[in-house]
Amino acid sequence: MNIFTRSQPPETDTRTRILNAAQRLFAQKGYNGTTTRDLAQSASVAEGTLFRHFANKKAILVELATEGWIEILTDLLTELSEMGSYQAVAQVMRRRMLNIHKNADLMRVCFLEAQFHPELRDRIQAEVISKMTDVAEAFFETAMERGIYRPMNPRLVAHVFLGMFAVAGFSQQTLLENDSSPKAMQEMAEGLADIFLHGVLVPPQNE
Repeated sequence: MNIFTRSQPPETDTRTRILNAAQRLFAQKGYNGTTTRDLAQSASVAEGTLFRHFANKKAILVELATEGWIEILTDLLTELSEMGSYQAVAQVMRRRMLNIHKNADLMRVCFLEAQFHPELRDRIQAEVISKMTDVAEAFFETAMERGIYRPMNPRLVAHVFLGMFAVAGFSQQTLLENDSSPKAMQEMAEGLADIFLHGVLVPPQNE
């Protein structure tokens, strides 16, 4: 599934094809392994057309990854805001993991390429991660005010949660076997949620 498949006005169709081609090729061959000629051929456009829409290949990567992160985190935080129970973290995590698994190409671009391009990493941090952390912080702060979570630094909790979400999102390449079943992903989601909500220490026995 591509993130650029919504209804587009005619003048943006070429730009959309370029971004969709970049998503596929950057995931399969990596940014450095993909040439502008590859992108043009995959998008069915002339190579010169690329540069009428983007300044260079790096600009394509930056837009693709930034929009991808916005899509990923906005979906996550929308689900959080609509949860009836603050403890339904496992359900949210599982849905996100399954959705991310279906969008593996986008995940490879968002999670991997950002590590190797400081300007992309800085833009994502400024335009996406910081804003999403603000929203998550407000969510957890409200939960603390309602007595659902114990009082602590809500921004720290937001950072931990989004970090665990990132781990879950790339679990197919890090923590799970490549042919893992939906059941295995569910167990991973429930395990991460349990650690997030309850920690790893055995609760003290009441005397």
